[in-house]
Amino acid sequence: MTGKITAMVFDLGGVLIDWDPRYLYRPIFNDDAAMEHFLSEICSPAWNEQQDSGRPFAEALRDIAANHPGYETLAAQWLTGFEKMMPNAIEGSLALLKTLRTQGTPLYALTNWPADTFPVALRKFDFLSWFNGIVVSGTERTRKPQAPIFRILLDRYGLAPQECFYTDDNLANLTTARDLGFRVHHFTSPENLAAALREAGLLPRA
Repeated sequence: MTGKITAMVFDLGGVLIDWDPRYLYRPIFNDDAAMEHFLSEICSPAWNEQQDSGRPFAEALRDIAANHPGYETLAAQWLTGFEKMMPNAIEGSLALLKTLRTQGTPLYALTNWPADTFPVALRKFDFLSWFNGIVVSGTERTRKPQAPIFRILLDRYGLAPQECFYTDDNLANLTTARDLGFRVHHFTSPENLAAALREAGLLPRA
Protein backbone atom coordinates (compact mmCIF):
# COMPACT_ATOMS: atom_id res chain seq x y z
CA MET A 1 0.00 0.00 0.00
CA THR A 2 1.35 3.42 -0.91
CA GLY A 3 0.29 6.99 -0.28
CA LYS A 4 1.01 9.67 2.27
CA ILE A 5 0.10 9.00 5.91
CA THR A 6 -1.50 12.09 7.43
CA ALA A 7 -2.85 10.87 10.80
CA MET A 8 -1.72 8.62 13.64
CA VAL A 9 -4.20 6.38 15.49
CA PHE A 10 -3.21 4.77 18.78
CA ASP A 11 -4.72 2.02 20.82
CA LEU A 12 -4.36 2.98 24.50
CA GLY A 13 -4.16 0.01 26.89
CA GLY A 14 -1.00 -1.97 26.23
CA VAL A 15 0.37 0.64 23.83
CA LEU A 16 0.38 3.98 25.69
CA ILE A 17 -0.98 2.92 29.09
CA ASP A 18 0.32 0.01 31.16
CA TRP A 19 -3.01 -1.55 32.19
CA ASP A 20 -3.36 -4.85 34.03
CA PRO A 21 -5.94 -5.76 36.71
CA ARG A 22 -3.22 -7.73 38.49
CA TYR A 23 -1.72 -4.46 39.70
CA LEU A 24 -4.88 -3.99 41.76
CA TYR A 25 -5.72 -7.55 42.72
CA ARG A 26 -2.32 -9.10 43.52
CA PRO A 27 -1.95 -7.33 46.89
CA ILE A 28 -5.64 -7.91 47.65
CA PHE A 29 -5.40 -11.67 47.14
CA ASN A 30 -1.77 -12.23 48.16
CA ASP A 31 -2.25 -15.57 46.40
CA ASP A 32 -1.51 -15.70 42.68
CA ALA A 33 -3.48 -18.88 42.03
CA ALA A 34 -6.62 -17.46 43.66
CA MET A 35 -6.15 -14.18 41.81
CA GLU A 36 -5.76 -15.89 38.46
CA HIS A 37 -8.91 -17.94 39.11
CA PHE A 38 -10.80 -14.73 39.89
CA LEU A 39 -9.51 -12.99 36.74
CA SER A 40 -10.17 -15.95 34.46
CA GLU A 41 -13.48 -17.22 35.86
CA ILE A 42 -15.19 -14.38 37.76
CA CYS A 43 -14.11 -10.95 36.51
CA SER A 44 -12.94 -12.60 33.31
CA PRO A 45 -11.90 -11.09 30.00
CA ALA A 46 -15.33 -12.00 28.60
CA TRP A 47 -17.02 -10.26 31.55
CA ASN A 48 -14.92 -7.13 31.02
CA GLU A 49 -15.56 -7.14 27.27
CA GLN A 50 -19.23 -6.60 27.99
CA GLN A 51 -18.35 -3.34 29.75
CA ASP A 52 -16.12 -2.49 26.78
CA SER A 53 -19.24 -2.95 24.65
CA GLY A 54 -21.29 -0.55 26.75
CA ARG A 55 -22.72 -2.54 29.65
CA PRO A 56 -22.92 -0.29 32.74
CA PHE A 57 -20.81 -1.36 35.68
CA ALA A 58 -23.85 -1.58 37.95
CA GLU A 59 -25.27 -4.22 35.62
CA ALA A 60 -21.92 -6.01 35.57
CA LEU A 61 -22.03 -6.25 39.36
CA ARG A 62 -25.53 -7.67 39.24
CA ASP A 63 -24.16 -10.31 36.89
CA ILE A 64 -21.49 -11.21 39.46
CA ALA A 65 -24.06 -11.38 42.25
CA ALA A 66 -26.29 -13.68 40.20
CA ASN A 67 -23.61 -15.99 38.86
CA HIS A 68 -20.78 -15.78 41.40
CA PRO A 69 -22.31 -14.95 44.80
CA GLY A 70 -19.72 -14.03 47.40
CA TYR A 71 -17.49 -12.19 44.93
CA GLU A 72 -19.45 -8.93 44.80
CA THR A 73 -17.08 -6.95 47.04
CA LEU A 74 -14.01 -8.07 45.11
CA ALA A 75 -15.69 -7.28 41.80
CA ALA A 76 -16.76 -3.83 43.01
CA GLN A 77 -13.10 -2.96 43.52
CA TRP A 78 -12.65 -3.19 39.75
CA LEU A 79 -14.38 0.19 39.60
CA THR A 80 -13.34 1.77 42.91
CA GLY A 81 -9.70 0.73 42.52
CA PHE A 82 -9.45 1.10 38.77
CA GLU A 83 -6.67 3.69 38.88
CA LYS A 84 -4.37 1.11 40.48
CA MET A 85 -4.74 -1.10 37.39
CA MET A 86 -2.90 1.50 35.29
CA PRO A 87 0.00 2.82 37.38
CA ASN A 88 2.01 4.30 34.53
CA ALA A 89 2.20 5.36 30.94
CA ILE A 90 4.48 3.27 28.73
CA GLU A 91 7.29 5.81 28.62
CA GLY A 92 8.81 4.91 25.27
CA SER A 93 5.43 5.16 23.59
CA LEU A 94 4.71 8.44 25.35
CA ALA A 95 7.98 9.84 24.02
CA LEU A 96 6.89 8.94 20.48
CA LEU A 97 3.50 10.56 21.08
CA LYS A 98 5.24 13.74 22.24
CA THR A 99 7.40 13.80 19.12
CA LEU A 100 4.43 13.31 16.81
CA ARG A 101 2.54 16.06 18.63
CA THR A 102 5.50 18.45 18.35
CA GLN A 103 5.65 17.75 14.62
CA GLY A 104 1.97 18.62 14.29
CA THR A 105 0.82 15.13 13.30
CA PRO A 106 -2.95 14.75 13.85
CA LEU A 107 -3.41 12.27 16.71
CA TYR A 108 -6.37 10.00 17.40
CA ALA A 109 -7.09 7.14 19.78
CA LEU A 110 -9.37 4.16 19.32
CA THR A 111 -9.78 2.18 22.51
CA ASN A 112 -11.75 -0.68 23.99
CA TRP A 113 -12.56 0.85 27.37
CA PRO A 114 -15.68 0.90 29.58
CA ALA A 115 -17.49 4.22 29.72
CA ASP A 116 -17.62 4.06 33.54
CA THR A 117 -13.83 3.94 33.95
CA PHE A 118 -12.52 6.06 31.09
CA PRO A 119 -12.92 9.29 33.11
CA VAL A 120 -10.38 7.84 35.56
CA ALA A 121 -7.85 7.62 32.75
CA LEU A 122 -8.65 11.17 31.60
CA ARG A 123 -7.94 12.49 35.10
CA LYS A 124 -4.73 10.49 35.53
CA PHE A 125 -3.04 10.93 32.16
CA ASP A 126 -2.72 14.51 30.93
CA PHE A 127 -1.47 13.32 27.53
CA LEU A 128 -4.96 12.11 26.65
CA SER A 129 -5.82 15.78 26.10
CA TRP A 130 -3.30 15.89 23.24
CA PHE A 131 -5.49 13.85 20.93
CA ASN A 132 -7.58 15.46 18.22
CA GLY A 133 -10.20 12.83 18.97
CA ILE A 134 -10.72 9.68 21.05
CA VAL A 135 -13.30 6.98 20.33
CA VAL A 136 -14.17 4.91 23.41
CA SER A 137 -15.93 1.60 22.85
CA GLY A 138 -18.02 1.71 26.01
CA THR A 139 -19.47 5.05 25.00
CA GLU A 140 -20.16 3.92 21.45
CA ARG A 141 -21.55 0.53 22.57
CA THR A 142 -19.46 -1.34 20.02
CA ARG A 143 -15.88 -2.49 20.35
CA LYS A 144 -12.88 -3.64 18.40
CA PRO A 145 -12.40 -5.81 16.39
CA GLN A 146 -15.88 -5.03 15.05
CA ALA A 147 -15.75 -2.80 11.97
CA PRO A 148 -18.39 -0.24 13.07
CA ILE A 149 -16.15 1.33 15.70
CA PHE A 150 -13.44 1.95 13.11
CA ARG A 151 -16.02 3.57 10.85
CA ILE A 152 -17.15 5.80 13.74
CA LEU A 153 -13.57 7.09 14.02
CA LEU A 154 -13.31 7.72 10.28
CA ASP A 155 -16.70 9.37 9.91
CA ARG A 156 -16.56 11.49 13.04
CA TYR A 157 -13.20 13.03 12.24
CA GLY A 158 -13.32 13.00 8.45
CA LEU A 159 -10.43 10.58 8.05
CA ALA A 160 -9.52 8.40 5.09
CA PRO A 161 -8.35 4.96 6.23
CA GLN A 162 -5.50 4.78 3.74
CA GLU A 163 -4.09 7.98 5.25
CA CYS A 164 -4.16 6.62 8.83
CA PHE A 165 -1.36 4.72 10.56
CA TYR A 166 -2.87 2.55 13.30
CA THR A 167 -1.01 0.68 16.04
CA ASP A 168 -2.51 -1.87 18.42
CA ASP A 169 -1.22 -4.79 20.45
CA ASN A 170 -4.18 -6.99 19.44
CA LEU A 171 -3.83 -8.78 16.11
CA ALA A 172 -7.59 -9.25 15.62
CA ASN A 173 -8.08 -5.49 15.82
CA LEU A 174 -5.34 -4.96 13.25
CA THR A 175 -6.91 -7.44 10.86
CA THR A 176 -10.15 -5.45 10.80
CA ALA A 177 -8.29 -2.17 10.39
CA ARG A 178 -6.21 -3.55 7.54
CA ASP A 179 -9.33 -4.85 5.79
CA LEU A 180 -10.79 -1.34 6.01
CA GLY A 181 -7.69 0.17 4.42
CA PHE A 182 -5.68 1.41 7.40
CA ARG A 183 -1.90 1.17 7.43
CA VAL A 184 -1.35 -0.99 10.51
CA HIS A 185 1.43 -1.94 12.91
CA HIS A 186 1.43 -4.67 15.56
CA PHE A 187 2.74 -3.01 18.71
CA THR A 188 5.24 -5.12 20.62
CA SER A 189 7.54 -2.41 21.97
CA PRO A 190 8.12 1.34 21.65
CA GLU A 191 11.33 0.61 19.75
CA ASN A 192 9.47 -1.54 17.24
CA LEU A 193 6.86 1.19 16.82
CA ALA A 194 9.51 3.87 16.32
CA ALA A 195 11.05 1.86 13.48
CA ALA A 196 7.65 1.43 11.84
CA LEU A 197 6.90 5.14 12.15
CA ARG A 198 10.19 5.98 10.45
CA GLU A 199 9.40 3.52 7.68
CA ALA A 200 5.97 5.13 7.22
CA GLY A 201 7.48 8.62 7.04
CA LEU A 202 5.92 9.81 10.28
CA LEU A 203 9.29 10.15 12.00
CA PRO A 204 12.56 11.25 10.42
CA ARG A 205 15.01 8.48 9.69
CA ALA A 206 18.01 8.38 11.98
